[in-house]
Amino acid sequence: MARNSYQEMLVELRENVLYMSEVVAERLRLGLSALEQKDHDLAREVIEGDDEVNQLYLDLEGDCIDLLALQQPVASDLRFIASSFKIITDLERVADLATNLGGYAEEADQDVFPEVDVQEIGDATLAMLEDAMSAYAEEDAEACFAIAERDDDIDAMCERASGIVVRDLIETEFDDGAEEGDMEAMLQDVSRLLLIIRDLERVGDHAVNIAARTLYMAENSDELIY
Repeated sequence: MARNSYQEMLVELRENVLYMSEVVAERLRLGLSALEQKDHDLAREVIEGDDEVNQLYLDLEGDCIDLLALQQPVASDLRFIASSFKIITDLERVADLATNLGGYAEEADQDVFPEVDVQEIGDATLAMLEDAMSAYAEEDAEACFAIAERDDDIDAMCERASGIVVRDLIETEFDDGAEEGDMEAMLQDVSRLLLIIRDLERVGDHAVNIAARTLYMAENSDELIY
């Protein structure tokens, strides 16, 4: 294969990884909207859209393998391909978490803990994901460190939100005449909200992973990889 064709493949790989990230970010955005609006149709759209992301992942996985096997890249090209391969894995997992949000939205019909701002947490993690992909696009090492630092804020938000849910559950008093079904529904709502918080926290973790791989790609540094 001619060298210019090889370079074109590298450019195309980056463009396709960025395209996949846009699709995944939109899935996450839709999942959050479905939760906020209690929109079951939108929730179903999010769930069914996961097949598209899975196919993108498989196609890009094949591209990475072809480049590694057929071109035997060295130095910076090797780091770029290997990092891109790891990044699409994180993106695919974020899409799975967005699908989870769609599933939660299908089950949710009311706000049980209005003092917990799921949308605020979701917006923060979505911004982290988008900024991590911008760092990848621009090979911005400084941005990678900033994204990793922001993860502490996400963790703190999630910890506070989970604490509110658990505290309110402990303080909830049921009347003697309360139906068993009411208690069961309450526990299901609590469990679902805690899962939502956990999944959004994981989105932040995947954004940090993307930043870590980008730093490795750009500067051959494994400082953020853990």
